[in-house]
Amino acid sequence: MAQRGRRSARVSGDERQDAILVTAEALLARRAFDDVSIEDLARGAGISRPTFYFYFPSKDAVLLALLDRVITEVEHRVGHLPRDFESDPAGAWTRSIGMFVEVFVSHRGVSTAAIGARARNDEVRGLWSKSMQSWVDFSSDVIRAEQARGAAPAGIDAHDLAVSLNLMNERVITAVLNRESPAIAETAALDVLSTIWIRSIYGSDNPGGR
Repeated sequence: MAQRGRRSARVSGDERQDAILVTAEALLARRAFDDVSIEDLARGAGISRPTFYFYFPSKDAVLLALLDRVITEVEHRVGHLPRDFESDPAGAWTRSIGMFVEVFVSHRGVSTAAIGARARNDEVRGLWSKSMQSWVDFSSDVIRAEQARGAAPAGIDAHDLAVSLNLMNERVITAVLNRESPAIAETAALDVLSTIWIRSIYGSDNPGGR
């Protein structure tokens, strides 16, 4: 008896969801968020419009999922950096800030769309704020520890300094992503930001005498 031909592998729900997200990010690299339609997302993922709604209730929900992925990538990559602030404070801050800049620039379309959506979408604004708060908490803890060991001078409250520096990062990176004018050149952003952080925290370009 002849064997039946093998059935083609079924596409799982997770794979279809991923296909929608991959399509969305590819489209956002070329178009503004408002110019991307549900039909575009469904077509790119190889599904129908009604099937799209099985995975996401709206286009904004797709953006929220993409932003969550970007933030998770930042946290994962920064979390795996060496915490050598005592032995190499300037290098440690530069690597941490650099990872943040690198990830958001590499996902420019998603980042730009999310920045634009914050004013009208409470969920996007909430996720962005949660991420910023996490980075502020981390920065505050390190600054406080550096002040306690005498490497950084006391003065501005560690939390207030961390908030100010992180908001500066956010605004500078936003201008770079949106290609605003005025803005820092993308190639200079990390050097400028890390220099300001290090001088603000330590009062020196070369903390630790390295």
